[in-house]
Amino acid sequence: MSTTSTTTASGRRSASGRSRPARPRRRRDRQGPWGWLFVSPMVLVLGLFLALPIVMAVWVSLLDWDGQSNPFSGAADFVGLRNYQNLFTENGLTRTLFMTSLRNNLYYVLIVVPLQTALALGLALAVNQRRLKGRGAFRTAFYFPSVTSSIAVSTVFLFLFQGSGAINSLLKWVGINGPSWFTDARGLVWVALSALGVVDTDAPPAALAGHGVLGLSWWDWLSGPSVAMCTIIFLVVWTTSGTFMLMFLAALQDIPESQLESARLDGANRRQVLRHVIIPALRPVLFLVITLGLIGTWQVFDQVYVMSKGTPANTTLTPAYLSYTLSFKDAQYGTGAAISFVLLGIILLMTGVQRLLLRERDGGPKRRVFRGRLRSKGSGSKGSGEER
Repeated sequence: MSTTSTTTASGRRSASGRSRPARPRRRRDRQGPWGWLFVSPMVLVLGLFLALPIVMAVWVSLLDWDGQSNPFSGAADFVGLRNYQNLFTENGLTRTLFMTSLRNNLYYVLIVVPLQTALALGLALAVNQRRLKGRGAFRTAFYFPSVTSSIAVSTVFLFLFQGSGAINSLLKWVGINGPSWFTDARGLVWVALSALGVVDTDAPPAALAGHGVLGLSWWDWLSGPSVAMCTIIFLVVWTTSGTFMLMFLAALQDIPESQLESARLDGANRRQVLRHVIIPALRPVLFLVITLGLIGTWQVFDQVYVMSKGTPANTTLTPAYLSYTLSFKDAQYGTGAAISFVLLGIILLMTGVQRLLLRERDGGPKRRVFRGRLRSKGSGSKGSGEER
């Protein structure tokens, strides 16, 4: 004879005849409306000042709009993806300027991000030493440029790197004639090869100057950052390393001292501790620093606006500054908005790539424990190692 379960208002009867009390309503269900009530002001602010402008900018990028009429009234011409097409496929000044800005910004990113990351990590390791006297003063000094106004720092660099500025005066003391930093449009690659006698910058090879892709010759693509762009690179690396130093410093202080002592007792030297213990522990912070560096370098605007405005010969022009000039000076708001979303796509793509490169493999990174005597430089002793 089978027994069926019956449910009453007071509880639930199981097949064995025992009654179980009804499950109380989850507290989470009652807290949900209150949670949305408390966060609703911030949701409204973000939606009004962040999400809504993004949607409006997407619509503007599909229009031929001069900024004089209401873009949502039908007065502006709808051109679809033509603004994006003009940036990549249509021969003309717009594509040439855009590709020039991408070339400049690409070299800028490839130099600034590794330099500022390495410098920030080195500074963090230096000020994290227990035996270092005046650690607080050093941390403040290294971080101070990061909290200084970028406009003020850019103005100071204008005086330092001008023709008769302090930088060229210091170079004269060692017998070097400094360049005209803000008027020199030569690329560093061709400057270096010209100094070695490999190429002649006044007569570029026809194979490079006569052929190219996306509106620029191979001579332009491979020229490297200009001398004028180097001044902006020096400025940005100096002002941003302090912020990233604090991020690395906070992560370093979270590494258990017992883990470092264990590696030292196993015979690992400083380089091996850094490689096999510290760097794996800093992987999440390293991803954060590189991601913020990529976003900041692809969006560089303030320094270009103050120091060069894209000159000389558009060698310091960046996509962010080009979007500004096309929109607010040339009244090509559709093209300017399209450049902004192309820039967004580049940032997302590069962030995904570096996320793929820095991801932890299955099982996590292997930690090497060095036991016995390690091979020292210039000696014939051999060390033994064991993985755990």
